[in-house]
Amino acid sequence: MPQTFAADTAVELAVVERSGFIESRHVGAAVVVDAEGQVVLELGDVRAPIFPRSSLKPFQAIASMQAGVPLRGPQVALAAASHEGSFDHLDVVEGMLTAAGCAESDLQCPPDWPADAAAREWLVRNERGKTRLAMNCSGKHAAFLWACTEAGWDTETYLDPRHPFQQRVIKVIEEYTRESVTHVGVDGCGAPLAAVSLHGLARAFSSLAQAPGEVMADARAATVCTAMLDYPWAVQGHGAPNTVVMDELGVLAKGGAEGVIAMATPSGAAVALKMLDGAERATSLVALTLLAASGALDADRVTAVLPKVVRPVLGGGEPVGHVKLAAPVTALLD
Repeated sequence: MPQTFAADTAVELAVVERSGFIESRHVGAAVVVDAEGQVVLELGDVRAPIFPRSSLKPFQAIASMQAGVPLRGPQVALAAASHEGSFDHLDVVEGMLTAAGCAESDLQCPPDWPADAAAREWLVRNERGKTRLAMNCSGKHAAFLWACTEAGWDTETYLDPRHPFQQRVIKVIEEYTRESVTHVGVDGCGAPLAAVSLHGLARAFSSLAQAPGEVMADARAATVCTAMLDYPWAVQGHGAPNTVVMDELGVLAKGGAEGVIAMATPSGAAVALKMLDGAERATSLVALTLLAASGALDADRVTAVLPKVVRPVLGGGEPVGHVKLAAPVTALLD
């Protein structure tokens, strides 16, 4: 059976300290690449396949635009988003569906409650229930549908891996990761999901982040990168980790389920990592630290942002500990 790296090829990346006691340990793998995609530092097996999950959304957005979707402004960011379902998010997704000539019922992502409290309370108060619009992948799915209507492809089978649009997605992913997709599964939203290595994912984000400044870069990639940084609230939500990192550091950031995250600076330095246990609570901490350790980010700026993207360890509602870097990561800071 195809599988990701094992525990014996992983490295301890973070620990959780509670009341002076190390309560949990997060092992995984991580890689930092330079502007050419060459490895600057690596921890664990970064060449084994992983499912990047939602970290692949920017490249799915590129595929939508290649198919003819005229995404603009926050629509681009929503196509690459794992949004929280705020009213602003829902409005943009509805506008995308209208432009595509589609309706919410055409979306094939599952109905969900918004993560945004105000939107969720409104739905409950008005007895509306779960909605496909609120599912965090609805922007991506709206872009998929729009690609189909623009290209004249079937909209009912748009999630079939053999669909011409999904074949285009695979081609884009292989182009940017510079490797072949080793396995195709099903993501949580129902979309086809490509397996690639952490090294490939980091290379892809390096190219994406450099696109706005490259004369020969794909204009669609430049648009996706620029929109994510211009509308970071659309990619996740106000105060959410990915949004904070993009808003305050100007670093492209996109997390994925099961402990995956990728980040890249405008200069092309990029990091990709996966926590083997699937936990996300230390992903931003480790990713930003590795970029700082490689010299790609100012350490003081990273230190100032970390309290906003790392959840505190609480006891009785008060801080009693920390999510901390593990020794293999702190050793890189010496």
